[in-house]
Parts: sequence; C-alpha cells; structure tokens
Amino acid sequence: MRKIVVAGAVVALALATGAPAHASNPPGTASSGSADFAKADQTFKVEPLAVCDVNPEQAGTVTGSSPAVSKNGFKVGETSSACTTEVVNPAELLTKTTSVAKGKAFELSALVAKNGPRLKIGEWSITCTADEKGTSAGWELKGMSGWTGLPQNIPSGYVHEVKASNGTVLAKVKFTDTVFPVPNDGSISMTLLKLTFEPSSGYTGSITVGTTACSPTP
Repeated sequence: MRKIVVAGAVVALALATGAPAHASNPPGTASSGSADFAKADQTFKVEPLAVCDVNPEQAGTVTGSSPAVSKNGFKVGETSSACTTEVVNPAELLTKTTSVAKGKAFELSALVAKNGPRLKIGEWSITCTADEKGTSAGWELKGMSGWTGLPQNIPSGYVHEVKASNGTVLAKVKFTDTVFPVPNDGSISMTLLKLTFEPSSGYTGSITVGTTACSPTP
C-alpha cells in the first residue's frame, strides 16, 4: 500500500498599527488532537491530547504529553507538545515563540465494518511560529496508508472523501484548515486534519489530528 510523506507551511504577516494589537488567537498553543464520536449507544471521547500553551512573560519551554489511547476502532500512540518563548533581542525586548505538537501511530479501523479503509498515519507534527513581524504554521504527515486518492501535494483546505469499496462516502476529511482573523492581525490557527463521519458510516461526530495557533509577539 502506498505510503505518503507530505508537508507544508502558511505565513501570516502582522499589520502595522498605531496601538498594540489585540490578537484573536492566543500567544501560542498546540495539541496533538482529540476525538468525539458515537455509534448507537456507544460514545468515544478523547480530550485534547498533549496540550501546551506559550508563557509570553517568561523565556523557556512549556511541555505537554499524553499516553497512548485505544478505543474500539480508534488508536493513537503517545503524543507530545512543546511551547517555547525565546528572547531574540534583549535590548528591544523582542521575543519569538514556537508551539509544536507531535504524534504517532494513528489508526482508525471503525470504517472497516462498512467495507471502508483502515486509515493509518505513522507520524505527524504541526507547528506555529511567531515573532514581531507575523506568524507561520507548518505541518508534516508521514507513513500514511489507506488514504486512496489523496494527492501527493495536499493544498490548504483540501477535502478528502473516505469511501467504502462500493463508492459510498463514509467520512470527509479536511486537511490543513487555516483560519485568519478578520480583520487580520497577523495571528493564525491551523487544524492539520479533521475527519467528520457521514451518516452512512453508522457513526456521528469527528476526530481531529493536530491543532495549533499563535499571534505576533509584542
């Protein structure tokens, strides 16, 4: 089965203002993912994994971690995150932040009963970096299998249909969903992928893999 390695990045520039910006996104945050889905009388809920938040007032790194998760039809390996504040120019009090979340061994077998694929992701990461000029969000996916028809280069906001062997759409997956505030203050948020179950799957709800957000530093 074909395995895919893909990566990408998105940049947002800070707008010049006469007063301090009030960003719509936090200084920096990252999580490896979460899940909230149900079938009949069974509910599967996974709170956000490996969450970290930047401390903009103090240089250093805040870390997060979560153990492996295994539910019926859904598994994720150990996950981790790190949110770092770095002073890049002490004289001018300029800082840089980096918020990154990583995970491995994602497997969704819940759709196999409906003749759908077993979806796997070997490793993933998502990063949000910010300085006084703006922000950028980057991502990477490795060791993917079961994602038939997924393009080698995944454009931002791409929607992939997960289908059964007879062509029935069991779920839809939106990749690298990026949000810029309106008006744009230079901040950015990104969800690496979000899988939403279709009624034909027998499930309701969704699964998210990798989220991050950050804002320009003071």
